[in-house]
Amino acid sequence: MTGPALDPAAVTTLLCDADGTLFPSEEPAYAASADVTNRFLAGLGAERALAPEELQRMTNGKNFRAAAAQLATGHGRELARSDLEDWVAEEKDVVTAHLRTVLRPDPAVRGPLERLSGRFALAAVTSSATSRLGACLEVTGLAPLFAAGRRFSAEDSLAEPTSKPDPAVYVHAGAVLGVGPAEAVAVEDSVNGARSAVAAGYPTVGLLQFVPDGDRPARAAALREVGVAAVVGSWAEVEDVLR
Repeated sequence: MTGPALDPAAVTTLLCDADGTLFPSEEPAYAASADVTNRFLAGLGAERALAPEELQRMTNGKNFRAAAAQLATGHGRELARSDLEDWVAEEKDVVTAHLRTVLRPDPAVRGPLERLSGRFALAAVTSSATSRLGACLEVTGLAPLFAAGRRFSAEDSLAEPTSKPDPAVYVHAGAVLGVGPAEAVAVEDSVNGARSAVAAGYPTVGLLQFVPDGDRPARAAALREVGVAAVVGSWAEVEDVLR
């Protein structure tokens, strides 16, 4: 698939995915989420629990709301909205508390982002809840680079919560910021995230910085398949692409 072309000279704004892109939160998040998810599955009548790695493979790039709906459908169940909201709130609290204890500042992210912030406006565009995003930005030292009004959550920023690969959160972010595909570029690590950004019309850079080495070839191929304009291994390489 051919996605939107990237013209670095026209870009004014970077729309940055958060989990797996700004910080290595996906593995610890799934580790913390697995207990909640498996209790949720038991209530659906599931015959076995899911390991964190299996859960990540099944739902990478989606938030718990979307993952829960996917799992319920797979077990032939329809969730009452009130029950889903209770599970979403519990999972958010458990995962956010865990991420506060394990994430740390990373110069390989902070340095390039600080330099990029001198040339581009930065915004965070995530499927995760705003409170989880804020906690992660705080403990990684990135909060000063992403003002509160430039943080967009598919869980909290939209009239109706959704999740990537739905492009709604990117469409909303662009409308609020007043930038279209000619002025902004997305940075995404997951296939579902890239689908979201590309569907919204934004040129997208696939970032492998926090993807395990053994998974990188397959991830790079999958990102190219959904239409990213470039695939890079680090935030330093994002700088190079945007020069």
